[in-house]
Amino acid sequence: MGSLLLVVSGPSGGGKSTLIRSLLKRRPFHFSVSHTTRAPRPGEKEGREYYFVTKDEFQRMDKAGELLEWEEVHGNFYGTSKAEIQRLMALEEDILLDLDVKGSLHLKRLFPRAVTLFVTPSRLIPLEERLLKRGEEEWKRRMASVKEIMAALPRFDYLIVNDDLADAEQTIYSIVVAESHRAPEGKEGEAFLERFYQQ
Repeated sequence: MGSLLLVVSGPSGGGKSTLIRSLLKRRPFHFSVSHTTRAPRPGEKEGREYYFVTKDEFQRMDKAGELLEWEEVHGNFYGTSKAEIQRLMALEEDILLDLDVKGSLHLKRLFPRAVTLFVTPSRLIPLEERLLKRGEEEWKRRMASVKEIMAALPRFDYLIVNDDLADAEQTIYSIVVAESHRAPEGKEGEAFLERFYQQ
């Protein structure tokens, strides 16, 4: 029926990375790896979590029109390259992206059938506690943008409340299964009907 383009977003500390890892164990997605100018965190690997580049290289990619979308977050740049998405879409298999809210909404405008998920705990306090574990300076930077990020919630397709990890994992998996069975449109629908009527 064509590939599913799944975009996961939400505030820092909401548990996106944990849910993505869980989903990837249950369903074979191609994970779209973004480019970033921030330094790798412990355990992160080049080409797995991100492509780590300098600011000069990132700006060169932007000027050359190589980025599908990009945003500056807390002094660092994050972007999705056109080549990465084109490569994955050519495989005609499911694609998963982890983007900030602005990048997610921009991608939704470019690909209306993309499925956008907003991941957050139901209350602010657990979010603050998770961010405090990253250090006080990081906590201040991230908390400063929480209201702006949360204001984007109504523009997403689905809300994943991540208070209980097992429940959140099942919710996101159920959404993916349901979206995978949407009735095909356009050329995809025509192709299905053509196969259906073949003798």
